[in-house]
Amino acid sequence: MSKPNPVVHFEMGYQDRARMVKFYETAFGWETESMGPDMGNYVVAHTTATDDKGMVQTPGAINGGFYQKTDSPLSQAPSVVVSVDDIHEAMAAVVAAGGKILGGMDQNGNHTDEPQMIPGVGLWISAMDTEDNRFSILQAGNA
Repeated sequence: MSKPNPVVHFEMGYQDRARMVKFYETAFGWETESMGPDMGNYVVAHTTATDDKGMVQTPGAINGGFYQKTDSPLSQAPSVVVSVDDIHEAMAAVVAAGGKILGGMDQNGNHTDEPQMIPGVGLWISAMDTEDNRFSILQAGNA
């Protein structure tokens, strides 16, 4: 990688979606948007103002999202999403540096080792660093 890849998004799990939404809207004034069952009941968290393309307006600020926790320990801790230009190159770099590609889910909810296309967002895959921290990699756009 020739340039630093920025953190562009955070993710945290929830046990009770309505309770989580109420907490973050009340405590921090965040706006939330539920993506529905076809997107795994993911909830987007708008923590800062964005333009008409969804880009944050405050330098250094990021938006995030919440996913339904499972029994897997990997779903319990927050994670960050790193933006890259080429997801396959980044996946190879993660493995070469000692990390692991955890994968994602295909449209039918089956585990896959290939990046998943998130409509309107880009290619995404989950990974783990050498310290057992889960994070995600995102190649924005419709690549």
